[in-house]
Amino acid sequence: MERPYMSAAFWLINDEIGYLPFGREESNLCFNVIAKRYEDGCVILTSNLSFGQWPMAFADDATLTAAMLDRLLHHSHVLQLSGKATD
Repeated sequence: MERPYMSAAFWLINDEIGYLPFGREESNLCFNVIAKRYEDGCVILTSNLSFGQWPMAFADDATLTAAMLDRLLHHSHVLQLSGKATD
């Protein structure tokens, strides 16, 4: 299903990737959104998972996750923060 409002927005921000794992359908939808926006808009994602742990957030699909990360990291700036979480 085409969602023109998602491809028309310049910024796509998703907070806390992996907080709740996606099933197969949600993982495929996320990949399709990222693939459609590849080189066409800004994507900001946050996660407390390292990239190596992302497959467990995307239906344990290492191939899909690798393809998604390939698109996300191609022209990216990765900020790794460390320290104690505050409430």
